Amino acid sequence: MNERAIAPPDTLHSASKPGTVWFVGAGPGDPELITVKGHGLIERAGAILFAGSLVSEAATRWAPADCVIADSKDMTLEQMSAWLIAQAARCETVVRLQTGDPGLYGALIELVQPLDAAGVPIAVVPGVSSAMASAAAAVESLTLPEVTQTVIFTRVEGRTPMPEGESLEALAAHHSTLCIFLSITLMGKVTAALTAAGWSPDAPVVVVHKASWPGEEKIVRGTVATIQALCREARIVSQSMIIASPNLGARHWTTLAKSKLYDASFTHRFRRASVPVDHLLQDTP
Repeated sequence: MNERAIAPPDTLHSASKPGTVWFVGAGPGDPELITVKGHGLIERAGAILFAGSLVSEAATRWAPADCVIADSKDMTLEQMSAWLIAQAARCETVVRLQTGDPGLYGALIELVQPLDAAGVPIAVVPGVSSAMASAAAAVESLTLPEVTQTVIFTRVEGRTPMPEGESLEALAAHHSTLCIFLSITLMGKVTAALTAAGWSPDAPVVVVHKASWPGEEKIVRGTVATIQALCREARIVSQSMIIASPNLGARHWTTLAKSKLYDASFTHRFRRASVPVDHLLQDTP
């Protein structure tokens, strides 16, 4: 644990009333993708605990000069909880800076429970998930009219088991968009599950490594049959989002079902239809 500074006495908080620990989503990597609220909390934080193995230290650059900053990558859950509780005893604002969104594949509840037991107030600020950042980097839409309107966030079983009924094969059987977290080292299992669920060997897959990280982002496009070898060639072995979706590549489709919301023949509460709807009336008896 590497702490940057010790706060001077005038930033100390009353021990009789603990400060608030804010769980802030740092976003996918680019520090500028943190929310305005998260940015403001960092600016006034007395202490910040960031996940250095996943969060760029650049995200702490807005912290006050006297802010205590620690990296949690070599800490146990108990050490992290103890650190946050200790800092809340002396600081009004403590920030736990987590990758992506705190509620997705983060130890949010595991950290909140000891704070609740210690009487430390907590709050959560959402962040941009790597799933969204990866789709943005690849200029892909996770949903398309008449193709798929469902997005599944999941991971493949590794050292951590999956709950019953949540195998990748079972989820892939829906043939909707899959955003597969924490699974780049298990790409063989991923493609095997997709194949077993009936996905074509030619079905498109995109892998985004370190989505939005300045100078480090990589995008690999392939198919169920080729993506594993392509990732191996690109030496992608960590921090990657796997997206399998029937929507992939729609940017280049010659025909595309358009959203009804913006259709000139579609009336909604903000706009009346401006063209005839004869094509809709033809089926009316």
